[in-house]
Amino acid sequence: MTIQRHDPQTRMSRAVIHNGVAYLCGQVAGPEAREGDITAQTLSMLSRVEALLDEIGSDREHLLSATIYLADGDDFAAMNAVWDAWVPEGHAPARTCITAPMPAKSLRVEITLTAAIK
Repeated sequence: MTIQRHDPQTRMSRAVIHNGVAYLCGQVAGPEAREGDITAQTLSMLSRVEALLDEIGSDREHLLSATIYLADGDDFAAMNAVWDAWVPEGHAPARTCITAPMPAKSLRVEITLTAAIK
């Protein structure tokens, strides 16, 4: 069984693929949105997720699980509004959402995902 590491770096790979399942590293908003509100950061983060899924041969319809980390639980409803519009109907993954400290003060949301390869 081959393990494929996508864009490996010192501490992590952007994605690791094994047995047809992709494990994505934590994704956050791009630099252009890091000072924005939760809506802007969630839109940016999910855009980056979609680009990475495309790079590795997957898409939103093949999501298996998601863990979403929020810096502030008060952002839950606004983040969900973006999330609900982004996930294709009938293809919601298993999901967990928790509050947690972010690695940078300006970040409001981070996500880790697993997805099946198409």
